[in-house]
Amino acid sequence: MDRRKALFLTTGIAAGGGTVALTTAFKPHIQPAKKPGRISPSKPAGGWKYSNLNPAATAALAHKNYTEGSCMYAVYTSVISQLADKFGEPYTSFPCHMMKYGHGGVGGFGTLCGTLNGAAALIGLLVSDKKTQNALIADLFRWYEQTPLPEFKPENSESEIPTSVAGSTLCHASTTNWTQASDCGIGSKERKERCRRLSGDVASRLVTMLNDFFEGNYTAPGFDNETVRTCVTCHGKEGKLKTVSTDMNCTSCHSKSVGHQLFADLHYKCMQEKE
Repeated sequence: MDRRKALFLTTGIAAGGGTVALTTAFKPHIQPAKKPGRISPSKPAGGWKYSNLNPAATAALAHKNYTEGSCMYAVYTSVISQLADKFGEPYTSFPCHMMKYGHGGVGGFGTLCGTLNGAAALIGLLVSDKKTQNALIADLFRWYEQTPLPEFKPENSESEIPTSVAGSTLCHASTTNWTQASDCGIGSKERKERCRRLSGDVASRLVTMLNDFFEGNYTAPGFDNETVRTCVTCHGKEGKLKTVSTDMNCTSCHSKSVGHQLFADLHYKCMQEKE
């Protein structure tokens, strides 16, 4: 069946009141949700030792360090500086200035949020196994996507900063959603304080995870974002279209057109026959 015939068939059935039946007739099986799983601890790579850190103290340190190098630098140095105090080298001489590149979604390009970039770099430094790195990063990133933030509030501060659900790990999407929820401009002092406090949130969450992981108490949470599972069923590497590789929330950048909603399943059927 070519696409012209598929369109003709769709039009005919829709005219006869069968659109709903058509759009479910060829629907592929959606990929299952990922279940929670216990992850065994591993020794830190090389000489990069880890010792439990206080989440609240780490958050406060990240908030303080933000003024020196912005979000990625703040998160990274909040952990590295404490480990340097505990262990000395190789942490003492780590060139932390390099982490300033992550500001504003990498050099101001609005891509991956710098707080997450810094946290993922720390996971990569301390955990050598790639699959375990992926599990920890996925946990942190999904928490960031779905949680109303910022939660952190500095001591002796009376200012209240509005919260929002980022819905994305991307800097520009996250900040845009916050500006719309708060009615504050992107260049406002409130937005800057929002990102500064967000650095504290991510740093706190990260060390809480690392504490549990290295103590053997970490369980990777399940993942059940139906939108993502639906999209990658067709567009992912195991689908028929094979056009997308992602675990991030799809609707932060994309929405379904009317045509996609009505005819996506029929298109999937045509792809099957084409093969």
